[in-house]
Amino acid sequence: MIRVDIRATLRSGAREFRLDARFASTEQRVVIYGASGAGKSQLLKAVAGLARPDSGIIELAGRTLFDSARGIDLSPRRRNVGYLFQDYALFPHLNVRQNIAFGQFAQAGAGPGGRWRGLFNPPRGVAGEQLAYWLRAFELDAVAHQLPDQLSGGQRQRVALARALITEPAALLLDEPFAALDPALRVRMRAELDALQRRLAIPMLMITHDPADAATFGGHVLTMADGAILEEPQ
Repeated sequence: MIRVDIRATLRSGAREFRLDARFASTEQRVVIYGASGAGKSQLLKAVAGLARPDSGIIELAGRTLFDSARGIDLSPRRRNVGYLFQDYALFPHLNVRQNIAFGQFAQAGAGPGGRWRGLFNPPRGVAGEQLAYWLRAFELDAVAHQLPDQLSGGQRQRVALARALITEPAALLLDEPFAALDPALRVRMRAELDALQRRLAIPMLMITHDPADAATFGGHVLTMADGAILEEPQ
């Protein structure tokens, strides 16, 4: 379902980091495990289209997202993946309802007839069948009018997940999804996400430095270090 074979050289001042990552999997769950600085986030951003490799190929669900030899580099919107940032990246000035609906607005980016109108914030009272479904699914109806800084850590994560899923993505990309949560909440949110992914049967690629994440979600667990994918842990 996913094949990645990419190379990139990243420079920051005198520092240089080489990403040379290769793996393929037909599992619905792929977990890439490794310490901070291993290159996991750069790999995930490359799959999402948020970072461009120097060369290589990325395929997902039968589609070529990137192929340097053929000149293919789909935009993030056209890749149709849901991306959950480590800090959730919610818009602080938009309420829960607007934050979730923003995923649809960004994907459509169009007015009547599909013409691009630019990126506008959803109205405060934005509604719709899909929005109502995800508000119910994540038990966010009671806080739909609140801003992100008025929410708990678990609620913020649910909002970010709902925003990623409302566009019906081909896959869900998760960047250290539990790192910002306290230990007790981390356990509960792992269980919630585990149940959600099983119910939706959506392919998932997660990066993490926490062995508990790998144990919970590991359909196919890969280890990453120094920019490369290593052997699977025993």
